Amino acid sequence: MAAEMNQDVMDRLNIEHSAAERSSTDNPSVDARAAIDNSNLPDVKLTPKALEMVRKMHAKEGLDASHGIRISVVGGGCSGFQYQLKFDTKKVGDRVIELDGISVCVDDFSLPYIAGTTLDYVEGLHGAGFRFDNPRASSTCGCGSSFSA
Repeated sequence: MAAEMNQDVMDRLNIEHSAAERSSTDNPSVDARAAIDNSNLPDVKLTPKALEMVRKMHAKEGLDASHGIRISVVGGGCSGFQYQLKFDTKKVGDRVIELDGISVCVDDFSLPYIAGTTLDYVEGLHGAGFRFDNPRASSTCGCGSSFSA
């Protein structure tokens, strides 16, 4: 049942803790880029079901309120970019929104690619997992975890 998420499911959903010794971003090129004004871009949204599942995984991991869900984009996947979810703390330059007690962090590199995206959690006969509805994606792959912009 979805309420009883095991480590295997969390691994398949690519959710992990960040290590305290990691750099402030997973993408070192962010620091080298010129500052871009992202203030007018729309926020990322989570459906009630996605919020519920994030909250359950957050509690199961025993994380405190300083850890929120980080939604980011990394190079790779079959379409050029892939989504990444992990529990993390706020970093300098992040856009952070609070949704029903959950902090949602998006770094300034990822925001232009995923602004306006809705994160949902779906369950079906073929399994369960997070689904991204990204209005900025020009194409997506069949697995639903990578896209091109």
